[in-house]
Amino acid sequence: MAVGVFDSGLGGLTVLAEAERALPDTPFLYYADSANAPYGVRDAEDIFHLTDGAVRDLWGRGCDLVVLACNTASAAALRRMQEAGVPEGKRVLGVFVPLIEALTERDWGDNSPPREVGARHVALFATPATVASRAFQRELAFRAVGVDVEAQACGGVVDAIEEGDMILAEALVRSHVDALLRKMPGPDAAVLGCTHYPLVEDVFRDALPEGCRVLSQPALVAESLANYLGRHPGMGGTGEGGFVTTGDPRRVADHATRFLKREVRFEGA
Repeated sequence: MAVGVFDSGLGGLTVLAEAERALPDTPFLYYADSANAPYGVRDAEDIFHLTDGAVRDLWGRGCDLVVLACNTASAAALRRMQEAGVPEGKRVLGVFVPLIEALTERDWGDNSPPREVGARHVALFATPATVASRAFQRELAFRAVGVDVEAQACGGVVDAIEEGDMILAEALVRSHVDALLRKMPGPDAAVLGCTHYPLVEDVFRDALPEGCRVLSQPALVAESLANYLGRHPGMGGTGEGGFVTTGDPRRVADHATRFLKREVRFEGA
């Protein structure tokens, strides 16, 4: 069975690309819910039902392990799905865990009391829904003390990237960074809390103060996934990977081909 990689659109391709590099012998089945993208402006109930339906579809296609390569879905749906009970032999993972591990420099399984970490002032850039959920702050508070988090809802960035309008995306990123710096002039670290944002990571880096550490998810998630599969080899397996979407397969494939810089073909979900 392939490992499922889910996103509301194409941002998860940044995670997929790194995962393929880290795990070249593992087949991946990428699922883009493009018909309902973007998730970042939807309410939590809507996001949960869309994510839950997509993950169950991937389980039905033979993906025992599904990675939510979408921060909005991870923030609004993952905990609820896990609390509701995951079918035996199935797993669903989010993208917050590797990010929190990197920021706090401690493993997720480390249940010792929260402690001080290197970063004291953290800028969080994310979709409006992720910011509203406060999921990042909640998980961070379990593991770190004395960290001031200033969140900036980056409306419009995902839409611009999905439409391929990178000039607009760059302008929006600079506007959102300026807005955050007015609230927090000197962040120690900046978290790119959306898997679309690595596509404009250089713009974030250029707009942020010199010396600000930028944490981007694709490589962190890929490394964490490789470690997970090393501990649970039966979750990888063999089988056909590929690409499916709820949107127009040809249109989605055209955008995905540009993102990955190789030809990609999508099938209808």
